[in-house]
Amino acid sequence: MNFSKTLITWYLENKRDLPWRNTTNPYHIWLSEIMLQQTRVAQGLPYFLAFTETFPTVSDLAKAEEEKVLKLWQGLGYYSRARNLHATAKHIAFNLEGNFPDNYNDLLKLKGIGEYTAAAIASFSFNEKTPVVDGNVFRVLARYLGITTDIASPKAKREFTQLAEELIDAANPALFNQAIMEFGALQCTPKNPDCNICPLNNSCYALSQKKVGDLPVKVKKTKTRDRFLNYLFITDNNQKSIANKRTGKGIWQNLYEFPLIETDNPETETEIKFRIHKLYPETSLVTLLDSESILHKLSHQNLHIRFWKINLNHQLDKGLSHDDLMLLPFPIVLHNFIENNKY
Repeated sequence: MNFSKTLITWYLENKRDLPWRNTTNPYHIWLSEIMLQQTRVAQGLPYFLAFTETFPTVSDLAKAEEEKVLKLWQGLGYYSRARNLHATAKHIAFNLEGNFPDNYNDLLKLKGIGEYTAAAIASFSFNEKTPVVDGNVFRVLARYLGITTDIASPKAKREFTQLAEELIDAANPALFNQAIMEFGALQCTPKNPDCNICPLNNSCYALSQKKVGDLPVKVKKTKTRDRFLNYLFITDNNQKSIANKRTGKGIWQNLYEFPLIETDNPETETEIKFRIHKLYPETSLVTLLDSESILHKLSHQNLHIRFWKINLNHQLDKGLSHDDLMLLPFPIVLHNFIENNKY
């Protein structure tokens, strides 16, 4: 069985109709690949359409204010992607005269573009014979060929890339890359794939050895950190509030948030109220808006979030109205709170 031809045939019959597949425009392909890192297609598609409508070209993106870019990205998560996207758009527009590099090695020099994204753009836009190796490709090759290398290990990327280079269709590298990625997304899924209808089932190692559920191997466990965030929703007697930009490194850089009390462990209501009164002695009323904290999961962190409403008995300098807050880029968990708490 010809592995690449079988995959391409399957792909042409089963592929999803997605806008970035109907173009070789490197700007659109770059945008889609950055958005789909750590993000499902169903979630990323509306963002792709919004970005390409608001910023039709890389130059339009480059000229935009960062806050507008972050606001449009709001809810997609991993906000460093948006900041890197904006920085790279500026470099391409202003230093490269709006022209993307047309090969893998030069694409790799751009900020926020790693091996996978560089290979995707080089392949899909310029038909370079460069294999794209993502989680879907790891899974398909590990199962089909019976590879037991830990995919989280340093040597895995080299091993799987070399295998993909041997299997890639030299005449249709872009088509092959799209095919194997889509095959992993739709057919050779992480859990409970339907091997009965798989076109590779007669030659698949994992199926023949009853190891579909065991491959690929991923040993490394990510350590998760718990953080306890108490956000202070402060309103004055004119119904204005406060929000600050997070300028430090770490999560949500350059997004906005309410004044924050962060603790290493969950604190009692009495302790948090005591700390609030020390920060804002002119407070007239402090209310915990929900006794249960909101669990907001990030890749390496569990955020336990509580909102406290604080009524001040004076007017804030440069206070923000509800409409003002809605225009700013907030982490989605804070945006949802603002949207549901008009004052």
